[in-house]
Amino acid sequence: MNNKTYIIAELSANHNNDFELAVKTIHAMAAAGTDAVKVQTYKPESLTLDLDKGYFAPRTEGLWKGYTPWKLYTEAAMPYEWQPKLMKIANDLGMDFFSSPFDIESVDFLEKMDVPMYKIASFEITDIPLIKHTASKGKPIIMSTGVATQEDIQLAIDTCKSVGNNQITILKCTSQYPATIEQANMLTLPDMKLKFGVEVGLSDHTMGSLVPTVAVALGATVVEKHFILDRNLGGPDSAFSMEPHEFEEMVKAVRDTEAALGKITYEVSENDKNRRRSLFVVKDIKKGELITEQNIRSIRPGFGLHPKYYHEVLGKKAVTDLEIGAPFSFEMIAK
Repeated sequence: MNNKTYIIAELSANHNNDFELAVKTIHAMAAAGTDAVKVQTYKPESLTLDLDKGYFAPRTEGLWKGYTPWKLYTEAAMPYEWQPKLMKIANDLGMDFFSSPFDIESVDFLEKMDVPMYKIASFEITDIPLIKHTASKGKPIIMSTGVATQEDIQLAIDTCKSVGNNQITILKCTSQYPATIEQANMLTLPDMKLKFGVEVGLSDHTMGSLVPTVAVALGATVVEKHFILDRNLGGPDSAFSMEPHEFEEMVKAVRDTEAALGKITYEVSENDKNRRRSLFVVKDIKKGELITEQNIRSIRPGFGLHPKYYHEVLGKKAVTDLEIGAPFSFEMIAK
């Protein structure tokens, strides 16, 4: 990305099982300035069991209250046959297209599509067989860490490296939907880069652009946000997804942050140097007269001798007549 933040628009479940809606959303993503479209590749059985009791009973609170896991994932899943078509549309619009696989079958399916990279979702961070199989494809791996301990993150990274894949980016993530700004804990992000020695980024579920811009200022190279044409469309992920104008504003905020960060430099232009103080003649001086505190002074602009030489030249004799307003120099005094 030529040192630019890689911005990912997550389609997730916001297709609402409507192919044309998915297509319109991808067009809107391109218009908003995203770099990549990300989807999710799974079937309900990739994630859960078709039961409505015990651990698989309907949820009793939160965004998906009343849903069994099976019902939620059935509603949210993107049909496999859509994905090659959507990939072509995204690519034709100048965007990358990739996915989060949730089982071995989905990795192999995506590999046949020749996706350019893979994403491991937060809740899959401990699925070491899945991570190993995905990393073995030799493509960049992005991993969210929303429910991961330090040990989990290290194991996932080590698993990628064990199959020769060092193209790893880990994303700071708060697995709440939506998440509050107070839950972001962005100071963790540079610590992750230092601790794990890989690229870092953000998978964000807060509302607005503040957390992504803070992340970029702290060294994020990837930002991922959920994208929806209109939150009023509803769906499992609508409540914490960005509408097109919001996403576009975030992209601008990120790019402005990059511009503000610029580069490490201590350069000062010649024009700016000449705006600083220097030594000037502030009173007419006759040839042979002593240089004193009364006839030279440090003032603006910077065309005279550096003020650090002020005490060195005091008491010296002028070698010629000096007029008030002349930039002072060593050539004006006897050595």
